[in-house]
Amino acid sequence: MAELSLGVVGAGYVGLTTAVCLAHLGHRVRCADIDKSKVDALRRGEVPISEPRLPELLAEGLRTERLRFTTEIAELRDADVVFVCVATPMGERGRADLRALESVLRELGGLLRPGTVLVLKSTVPVGTTARVPELTGRDDLPAVSNPEFLREGFAVRDFLEPDRIVIGGDAGADRVEALYSAFDAPVLRTDPASAELGKYASNAFLAVKLSYANELAELCEQVGADVRQVTRTMGLDDRIGPAFLRPGPGWGGSCLPKDVAALRRSARDRGMRFGLLNAAERTNAVQHERVVHKIQEVLTGSPYGSPAGQRIGLLGLTFKAGTDDLRDSPALAIAARLAARGAVLTGYDPAVPAAKGGSIPDLHVVDDPLLVAKDAAVLVVLTEWPDFRDLDWAQLAQLADRAAVVDTRNLLDADALARHGFTCRGIGIPTR
Repeated sequence: MAELSLGVVGAGYVGLTTAVCLAHLGHRVRCADIDKSKVDALRRGEVPISEPRLPELLAEGLRTERLRFTTEIAELRDADVVFVCVATPMGERGRADLRALESVLRELGGLLRPGTVLVLKSTVPVGTTARVPELTGRDDLPAVSNPEFLREGFAVRDFLEPDRIVIGGDAGADRVEALYSAFDAPVLRTDPASAELGKYASNAFLAVKLSYANELAELCEQVGADVRQVTRTMGLDDRIGPAFLRPGPGWGGSCLPKDVAALRRSARDRGMRFGLLNAAERTNAVQHERVVHKIQEVLTGSPYGSPAGQRIGLLGLTFKAGTDDLRDSPALAIAARLAARGAVLTGYDPAVPAAKGGSIPDLHVVDDPLLVAKDAAVLVVLTEWPDFRDLDWAQLAQLADRAAVVDTRNLLDADALARHGFTCRGIGIPTR
């Protein structure tokens, strides 16, 4: 298709990925963000988040001059299409906080040319796209819902190799679909409300699936089954699939908690309870406590024993491997519970330097996993970094006060660890 002039508002996770990928496809893209330090860094080719291929595509966009960054949203006035990618965090009582998005739309309404297509990539409650004329004060700016389905650690791949493209709207939808013409992916053209709800429904279902796996793991421990074999049995059924059936310390991150809360709130506002989502959230909170009980049992012989004064080493702090994102990390939720009960915590994560760890209360973050093991009464794997399999477990055993591991991700080879003297407790699997 012909080269278009595109605008992107927001240089966060979604906005930056959108901007660099659209420039990679050959369009002229101007990305606006109010954070001057972030804009200055991006102009220098510095990427503020950990994401494969993003630095290379950013450098390409800057080199070809197809990609520019600015703090002035007015520089988007000549764009053919503007993508709105600002944050919509969890607000009061689970509602999405739309203040930033509403402010941006009001500002865009005062500067865009008639016919410019506004594309909402931000995750927004049902009905938000329909409010665009009200918020912009204009009826000549077609609005389209085009939700993102980007996984942290795979964002560039997910943008350039999508499994589906959802476009909600009538006027302007053809122009948005044309931007994705290079992709071999199904395009779902629908109404804005269905597109908006489709994003929430997808993330909420993944959360339900994870909560189910964690409840299943608890049952496996009670009856002596191995959750890995149970979920493998399930996953081979193509009606179910294997994704998001691995138990762990709970689900978190920047999307699932807020999207589940927003969908539940949306249902409640319309008189619907949506009990399944309530149960998924409760199960997630219970899972944090189950992990703490497992750690306490290793330390004291009782799941209710106090960890006060005990030194605990935490391996993994981010909410999942492949990202440096600490937002709503189950690892930090578990750390907070242990710290509140008097445990002494040292943590290591390959994506979290010690300098950044100073912002995490009651946790000493180090840059060497060996320091996590020093004098530790137990080591706890909380993030599924593959690197942890290759640690020098023989040396860790020598440094630890006691060679014990609680592996909340079922990542490690318990037999291999046993050869170094470690006992290993997993989630939903027989005790070794």
